[in-house]
Amino acid sequence: QVQLAESGGGLVQIGGSLRLSCAASGGTFSSYVMGWFRQAPGKEREFVAAITWNGDNTYYADSVKGRRFTISRDDAKSSVFLQMNSLKPEDTAVYYCAARRTLRFPDRGEEYLYWGQGAQVTVSS
Repeated sequence: QVQLAESGGGLVQIGGSLRLSCAASGGTFSSYVMGWFRQAPGKEREFVAAITWNGDNTYYADSVKGRRFTISRDDAKSSVFLQMNSLKPEDTAVYYCAARRTLRFPDRGEEYLYWGQGAQVTVSS
């Protein structure tokens, strides 16, 4: 059983930056593909980014491509990060990190085994 805990959320102005962290415990972190998802009020959960076991490959939703968001991991710290730049009001959501063992279709939330409690990110105008 893997436990995930997000941190680093908060209130930021349009165009600002935040860095989310997700600390894992209770499992072999390096054996998991890690992902970030988000859910805005009244909307379905959506994929944001994913990173493979060794960090060599990353995947992003079209809405955050262009390196607005960058996912990274530090296996020595059992942590995954989401650097968010040039934030927009539409990025306001609860952000969740998640872990899975397989890679196929990394944007499919149902393939992830473990989820954190979420971190609120609010982008104000």
